[in-house]
Amino acid sequence: MVSTDNSTPRAGARTPLIAGNWKMNLDHLQAIAFVQKLAWSLKDAGHNFADVEAAIFPPFTDLRSVQTLISADKLPLVFGAQDLSAADSGAYTGEISGQFLAQLDCTYVIIGHSERRMMHAETDEVVAAKVVAALRHGLAPVICVGETAADLKEFGPSAVPVAQLRKALAGVTSASDIVVAYEPVWAIGSGQAATPEQAEAVCAALRAVLLEVLGADVAEKTRILYGGSVKSTNIGGFMKQPNVDGALVGGASLDLAEFASIIRFQKHAF
Repeated sequence: MVSTDNSTPRAGARTPLIAGNWKMNLDHLQAIAFVQKLAWSLKDAGHNFADVEAAIFPPFTDLRSVQTLISADKLPLVFGAQDLSAADSGAYTGEISGQFLAQLDCTYVIIGHSERRMMHAETDEVVAAKVVAALRHGLAPVICVGETAADLKEFGPSAVPVAQLRKALAGVTSASDIVVAYEPVWAIGSGQAATPEQAEAVCAALRAVLLEVLGADVAEKTRILYGGSVKSTNIGGFMKQPNVDGALVGGASLDLAEFASIIRFQKHAF
């Protein structure tokens, strides 16, 4: 088991990141309307994007529309993709190259989400290869790790996420820009989030892995998100933890008012 004794408190340089994973929801027209309304809502509320970064992860078919809107209207939102291929091009029907995503001005790409691991049998080795592909094209991978209820019972709360992160970092260097997302599978979509203390314990263990594998600078600057039944009513508890730097939000990111409230947690949660 990785010791958390060397974990570092959240630094002022780590800007909180609230990321909305839309999964397979909203077509490109719905995406345009949602992004416009979200940006207007946050602007009207006086949200400072330098204090809390807001990112959305639409389906592939929405990305060009979202890119065009954000670029044309100079909206302060950032966006990313929900997955990418480990390959750059070739006979890979249905796959999406990181090169394509980079050309669409994506900042981030989610890699290793539990739904990809379970539904598409993505192994730790596949996840590691995708992380390398993302970095090769200047995309910041959001590396997802997390344990199932069975894992939790058999191995404890941090063993599986720590092992997954170690393997995902195989091709990462100290110069790489990455994000880590701890998503306990037993909490995703269940309505039963981990407690802030549970999230902090695992995130501290993950930061200890970053420290050991990539050094103090990377451990200090890398943002670690919590995901799993995040709501406006519980985000404050997570964000009080020194090793939780934001949230990867699923279902609640499709509710405009709720997602805007989560992004604005500093105004109501403390």
